Amino acid sequence: MSRAISLEVPIAHPSVTAVIDHGCEFEGKLCFQGTVRIGGTFRGEIYTPDTLVIGEGARVDAQIEAGIIIISGEVNGSIRAKHRVEIHRPAVFRGDILTPSLSVDEGVIFEGSSKMAHSLSAPLRSNEN
Repeated sequence: MSRAISLEVPIAHPSVTAVIDHGCEFEGKLCFQGTVRIGGTFRGEIYTPDTLVIGEGARVDAQIEAGIIIISGEVNGSIRAKHRVEIHRPAVFRGDILTPSLSVDEGVIFEGSSKMAHSLSAPLRSNEN
């Protein structure tokens, strides 16, 4: 009796489009749709109408424009979020934030400025280039 062998790789979180994991480094411009999780090191620019998750242990030095940004790692730079920014412990954030909704947990290190606009009138930069 023979069995069919599946060559499919299971996806831990089907809603995550891509991962830059711990131990990986990326420098440049990242444009995407869906949800991307960064667990490693990133330097550059990030543009998405969707969700960016910066995990615990990640280090990001970037200009970021996204729909939703969730931070648990270290971020240095400027953030512009169309919907919301969530900063969870043990995050460290240094820079400027522009968003209609901001949540910062107790114990987070926040050095910079935040401006909460009711709605961001200018659309996020297109990810087509």
